[in-house]
Amino acid sequence: MNTLRLQLRFLIPLTLTLVAAAYLALPLMDRLTLRWYAGDLSQRGTLVANALSDSIAESLAAPASSHLPQLFNRAVQDERLVGIGLCSIDGELLNRTDAFPKLLTCSKAKQTASLPEPLLRIEGGTVQVGVYPVQVESGRVADLVLLHDQSYFERRSQHTREYLIVLIAALGAAIAIITVVVAQLSWRGWVSGTRALLRGEGLLRPLLGNSPPPRPELAPIAAELRTRLRDLEDEIRRANGASAPWNPERLRALLRTTLRGDEIIVVSNREPYSHETTPAGIIVKRPASGLVTAVEPVMRACSGTWIAHGGGSADRLVVDSHDHVSLPPGRSEYVLRCIWLTAAEEQGYYYGFSNEGLWPLCHVAHVRPVFRESDWQAYCAVNQRFADAVVKEARSEDPVVLVQDYHFALLPAMIRARLPRATILSFWHIPWPNPESFGICPWRREILEGMLGSTILGFQTLFHCKNFIETVERNIEVRIEHEHSTISFHNADTVVQSYPISIEWPEADAAAAWPSVERCRARVFERLGMQAGQRLAVGIDRLDYTKGIFERMSTVERLLEKHPQWVGQLVFVQVAAPSRTALEEYRLFRGRIEQQGERINARFGRPGYQPVHLLAVHHDADAVRELYRAADVCLVTSLHDGMNLVCKEFVAARDDERGVLILSSFAGAAREMPEALIVNPYHIEECADALQTALSMSEPEMRERMASLRMAVREYNVYRWAGRMLTDAGRSRLRERIDARVQRHHDA
Repeated sequence: MNTLRLQLRFLIPLTLTLVAAAYLALPLMDRLTLRWYAGDLSQRGTLVANALSDSIAESLAAPASSHLPQLFNRAVQDERLVGIGLCSIDGELLNRTDAFPKLLTCSKAKQTASLPEPLLRIEGGTVQVGVYPVQVESGRVADLVLLHDQSYFERRSQHTREYLIVLIAALGAAIAIITVVVAQLSWRGWVSGTRALLRGEGLLRPLLGNSPPPRPELAPIAAELRTRLRDLEDEIRRANGASAPWNPERLRALLRTTLRGDEIIVVSNREPYSHETTPAGIIVKRPASGLVTAVEPVMRACSGTWIAHGGGSADRLVVDSHDHVSLPPGRSEYVLRCIWLTAAEEQGYYYGFSNEGLWPLCHVAHVRPVFRESDWQAYCAVNQRFADAVVKEARSEDPVVLVQDYHFALLPAMIRARLPRATILSFWHIPWPNPESFGICPWRREILEGMLGSTILGFQTLFHCKNFIETVERNIEVRIEHEHSTISFHNADTVVQSYPISIEWPEADAAAAWPSVERCRARVFERLGMQAGQRLAVGIDRLDYTKGIFERMSTVERLLEKHPQWVGQLVFVQVAAPSRTALEEYRLFRGRIEQQGERINARFGRPGYQPVHLLAVHHDADAVRELYRAADVCLVTSLHDGMNLVCKEFVAARDDERGVLILSSFAGAAREMPEALIVNPYHIEECADALQTALSMSEPEMRERMASLRMAVREYNVYRWAGRMLTDAGRSRLRERIDARVQRHHDA
């Protein structure tokens, strides 16, 4: 009875307080909702004005062919727009929609829009008035008057009030239930201890230093609550930070809350920087690798150790006694640990099994995979050497290890055997084939078991995840939870997820230092002997048969056949960085495209004009960016690709919002970049028509497509990719720690 009285003494004031808080909070919520709605309408109005500026300017310049009524009528189909009016600079109403009040003049609209509450009563309700300038390159040409439906705010406000009341009621009920349960358990020691926790005693001790420790029996609860609060704080930051850019600072902040300073190790075959010996001394080069482009910025953001094959001719000269070298050069933001391979090991592991076996197998590029027993043995041995290096470099029993790509399919299980508490994130940068295709591999079971040593296994697309799960299901006895994409093997779970990879979005200061587009075009045109007025199309790839270079040249040839007006006007530049030159298939492929380029030039070339330029040499980042900025069209026509970052690099380089991207439907990026011209690279006729469309595209359409592409790539950049993976890793580690703690308490 005493306990019940205490509960009532607590619950009745609490209920009254919550009711009073609800009534006090409702006007505040209405004001906040109105402010949010007004800001939202202002942003929407600016976007509408910007989107219609070019079309309005064209109609004003040619009144006879004006299509403004149709354009405005389509725009007011938006549920929040009531009417649109167009005012000249002199204040004359030039055009309006049917619902725009006849008595509303341009001057009255501007006066209303300048009021603190720009509201106007019209037939049918209240509208908010907004006036937005129509800007073109020459300046303001008109003003756009937008009438927004105010009833939408009233509905939103009503919903907000309902949600708030329900939330407070649910909160009160939850507090009441918790209070009753706690009081029934123990109304002395446990209640006083819980009240101490609710006041922050014990929870705040790590922050304040002067808070008394929690009662011994409540110490585990206090620790769990601290962890949950950190997790909740991170969730709120991610939920509310969608508009904040993903950058190194945000990634570091995420790591501080998610992983709390845990050790990070990256393993890849390709090193982020190589050191080469030249007559002028040792120079530092950055390899032409999509993997390096994506992962290196992440390492600069979170530090750690990168383990890779030291393939540079001067790498041994720059490392210390532990085969370490600090990178990037001159900044020392992370450590590279070099692994030295013999020529025989590199031939078997890299050129043999990885690139004559797994590469064509996974890309389904109509090149026969080659599997040799000796290559497999070398692949196993090198994977074991890298596993030994990870164990040696690890400073703790539970590091976070990021295993990169198909060179290390066996590595996750090898690390798991030595560091069972490690969190292993494996990312497969290339496609994963269907189960029938993968069944060709003689060691398919060993590869799958090796990959299932991962805590999290990432692919570029959901389609690749689906293929992998089906492949495992057909070849290994496992338990699969399809709903959660989880594979249980040997009492351990592997989560299979898609993490579309991206690039580092250029910082504003760095982009401001780039040469102008006009300067880049002048340099490229001068270097290639091009004339003013000619059009430039580019392709940037490694010299690889999966990139569709042969089909791309055939596309240019077919365009010149179908549209002879481009002969003498269109120049196509293919940069093809030499790759895997030790393999016969790659040497033969280079010969094929060289012959094709010569044939096209002989057929369509003329004095002073060469339609195809094949540049089979390595270009540094500045030279590639110069080509991107100079190009009218960029062709990315991969026959099969995990993602392909060239298309994203091209978009990032075009801060002038010019240029058109032609993208293969078989590249993973096609799912993220629908504003590009998506083509089937095997269909040469379709590709030629897309190239004709790109070359004749209007300026407004080009800008609209590129602006949308840039927005997507900027938001979904490499730091977001890394943040998703590392956040999932942090959650996995938290679950494991809680499970271990529960097990210890159970055993005790």
